[in-house]
Amino acid sequence: MAQSLSGSRYELHVARKWAADTKSQDYYTIHAADLEQAPDTGEDIVGYVHSWEVGSTVDGPGIRFVAFLTGCFLRCQYCHNPDTWHRQNGKPVTVARAMHEIAKYAQVLKISRGGITLSGGEPMVQKPFAMQIFRRCKQLGLHTCIDTSGRLGERMTDEELSQIDLHLLDIKSGDPAIYQQVTGQPLQPTLDYARRLSDLGRPMWVRYVLVPGLTDGFDNVEKVAEVCAGLKSLERVEILRFHQMGRDKWQRLGLDYPLKDVEPPSPELAERVRGQFRSRGLTVY
Repeated sequence: MAQSLSGSRYELHVARKWAADTKSQDYYTIHAADLEQAPDTGEDIVGYVHSWEVGSTVDGPGIRFVAFLTGCFLRCQYCHNPDTWHRQNGKPVTVARAMHEIAKYAQVLKISRGGITLSGGEPMVQKPFAMQIFRRCKQLGLHTCIDTSGRLGERMTDEELSQIDLHLLDIKSGDPAIYQQVTGQPLQPTLDYARRLSDLGRPMWVRYVLVPGLTDGFDNVEKVAEVCAGLKSLERVEILRFHQMGRDKWQRLGLDYPLKDVEPPSPELAERVRGQFRSRGLTVY
């Protein structure tokens, strides 16, 4: 792996071989290759990575090394990384190669009280690869964090959850019908995962993407806030304002972007939604 994976989550990445192999398939479909689980062979296990960023301050505490893994079962209408939906669209990387890169920054990450965040896509699609990264980062004394929808939470054992210091849990909606509309997937696995983390006392931050006309309904927000109020290990709620930074990727992939005419939420709307969470005594950003 001589090529660099450093870059931005907003850069389009399309592997040529993957594009040639899948051009006849529906891009929205979960392909057979997306379902495969590689055997855990330690440092030799190969994962698929879209890119990684060094220096992020928005993906967990401190300064973060963020790796964006490919593969995701959700098809969120506002996804800014549709090029991560399919696992083999990423670049193949061994655990050893990834750890060599992470180790370069370990001291800086520790000094800043930061660490490693695995995002995507959905890291749990590549659970064996992700868990090897987390275990080795813990050996380096690094804080570990996963950015997840919780859709595949049943794949994780309690011991594996203990290797993850912080869960950035994306709850896309509190209404099952709206969740299905937004993601194409059911809400219940995310709720089950959130409650499991709470019961285990695993720290989490809930993230909620605020999209005018889609996720901003008062009752919908109330349902998410009610879920959050019942999570004992929840540390904060982050309201993420919808933006158009992913529109170009959809267009370049030949996909119809359903939110191309939607404006970012107004400050007044964002404050109303924050207020709904704060009314439950939650810490909100």
